[in-house]
Amino acid sequence: MLLNSVIIVLREVLEAALLISILSALSGTLGLSRRWVGWSLCIGMAGALLYSLGINTITDLFDGVGQEITSAAMQCMLYLLLLATTLLVAGGADIRGKYGRLAVLFMASAVSLAVTREGFEVLVYIYGFSGILQQFLSIMMGAVIGAGIGISIGALLYYLLANMAYRHALVADICLLALIGASMISQAILLLTQADWLPSQYPLWDTTGWLPENSVTGQLLYALVGYEATPTAIQAVSYFGSLLLLMIMAALAGRPGQPHD
Repeated sequence: MLLNSVIIVLREVLEAALLISILSALSGTLGLSRRWVGWSLCIGMAGALLYSLGINTITDLFDGVGQEITSAAMQCMLYLLLLATTLLVAGGADIRGKYGRLAVLFMASAVSLAVTREGFEVLVYIYGFSGILQQFLSIMMGAVIGAGIGISIGALLYYLLANMAYRHALVADICLLALIGASMISQAILLLTQADWLPSQYPLWDTTGWLPENSVTGQLLYALVGYEATPTAIQAVSYFGSLLLLMIMAALAGRPGQPHD
């Protein structure tokens, strides 16, 4: 139970931690205040609590697949927020003026939404064992370890990006946001398939024997690039399509420019 708890919580925390790290580093690179991170985390945690309290009502929606549909909608919204942020940054807008406030709004909304979704998953998982004391203690210990690993990896990524030169940091941030955004769309497709809103398909390939999804490396790649050991054709098309869309839109918006002093 301990190892399973570590892996499950690591998976959820790592997704949010990486996104927070990238957007926080991007905010610093652009010369924007990072104060939005604190209050967006608070909003996200409050949202996760409210989401978990209303899970029964949400699940009953859409003929019993409300949770899957809601989670898929949140993933799609996250992608749109990352796309909007990327367009503002790559477009060479006056990021320290009114567009800076808009960029902060997009980034804060993305963090709040990510923390709501991932925090909800962690709360529901832990609550499921709250009635069994011995298992609950093991689950809590694993959750603390998994969360610690996820936060530590996020912190390392943040300091790596924060210490890059401006142009290199900006390119790295945009590329990482594109990968995470594509992962969000792939996850949304999987959820819609589970809800029978999209047709089920056979996997295009199976790399479980080479790199299992439930390994630490698999979880890291899942959080960062949306790694799936058994993706279907529609998942692969949606992943690479959304990845290319974000990168092409960023390229068409224009080359990023150095912020003015």
